[in-house]
Amino acid sequence: MARFWDVHPVDPQPRVITKVVDLVREGGLIVYPTDSCFAFGCSLDNPGALQRIRQIRGLDDRHHFTLVCADFAQLGQFVQIDNAVFRAVKASTPGSYTFILPATREVPRRLQHPKKQTVGVRIPRHVVTQALLTELGEPLVSSTVLMPGDDEPMTQAWAIKDRLDHLVDGVLDSGDCGLEPTTVVDLSGDTPEILRVGAGDPARFAPSAV
Repeated sequence: MARFWDVHPVDPQPRVITKVVDLVREGGLIVYPTDSCFAFGCSLDNPGALQRIRQIRGLDDRHHFTLVCADFAQLGQFVQIDNAVFRAVKASTPGSYTFILPATREVPRRLQHPKKQTVGVRIPRHVVTQALLTELGEPLVSSTVLMPGDDEPMTQAWAIKDRLDHLVDGVLDSGDCGLEPTTVVDLSGDTPEILRVGAGDPARFAPSAV
């Protein structure tokens, strides 16, 4: 049975954040709020939890997992960015974008696209997410809580707990965080490619803008 925590959306209680992060460090798989939908989350060095996400969501090995980072300095440890891409990404973070970029050696191979050696990265604006990342001291490996056969992500923590009670180890609730996922922008090639239109404005990543 998954643990369930309520946390204040503006001033999250440190004791709750510490309990959630301790569970992640112990190898747990959590569901947590972001600035665009709830997400599954686990630590970088937890291949078992990663496989659990694949099974829960019905994902294949070509799925781009996202490293949710606290800030741009942390993001830069895990992806390779040239000057033009640096400016475009820097201007759009924190925010509702996920960027697909070439992975550095810091990224485990199991998190990289098997052919492209890329990985998704993002910096959220959500206060609770930032509190988790600060306490953890490293990115959370994440994927949207979008279940097989569903048209939209799940948006209510209590419903997530009810449906996934025996599939995840903890659910963190800070209120409804919306239906709209991030806009996904592939910046690994010569020109930007919008893979998914979501909460972030895709216009700023038109080829002429990067």
